[in-house]
Amino acid sequence: MISIFCLGWLVSFLGQLPLGTMSITSTHIAVNEGFKNAWKYAFGVAIIEIVYLRFVLYGVDGIMQHHFFFMLLGWLTVLFFLGFGIASFVIAIKHKGKKKSPLLDNKIGRFWLGITMSALNPAQIPFWFIWSTYLINLHVLHSSFAEFNVFTAGCGTGTITGLALYMYGGNWVVNKLNASSKALDIFMGIIFFIAAAVQFYRMMWGKFL
Repeated sequence: MISIFCLGWLVSFLGQLPLGTMSITSTHIAVNEGFKNAWKYAFGVAIIEIVYLRFVLYGVDGIMQHHFFFMLLGWLTVLFFLGFGIASFVIAIKHKGKKKSPLLDNKIGRFWLGITMSALNPAQIPFWFIWSTYLINLHVLHSSFAEFNVFTAGCGTGTITGLALYMYGGNWVVNKLNASSKALDIFMGIIFFIAAAVQFYRMMWGKFL
């Protein structure tokens, strides 16, 4: 069970390392609002990832039948990323004082922000489908309730650990380089535009699931 937990942690932790909207947002929150809100955001992200993983482990075939739901969610993700990308550049251009980026300039609890952003990232489903199928085929992970629970707990912990790396590491880099809020807004805008472009490609020409 310990090895299964560690395996789940490792897969999820490595999955969080590539720079993306989730990770850079955790850095942004840590820099602008402190680590308390960043941790709330990380837990929100992890909860939805755990839910998606449980869906995959209990039968991805049933999930795939709800094709319309995932198509709608995919297009909403494109609009969401594109909107925040544009807003980030607008804020950067009109930057005055310490005005927050559009992603943080709201009254949404950071825990709920993490839940929302994670829910609008259905790419987690094929990611976990591939990994869980691979591990089950290798007989490393077995189709049992106990092992699925331990594996899921490890994955949730790995997600939080990966985001924590961006919280503290990103905060250290920003302070070390003395980066301005305007530079962070521009960087956030670029990341959101890239994410929107990737998601648009997947919806139009790629295999969404």
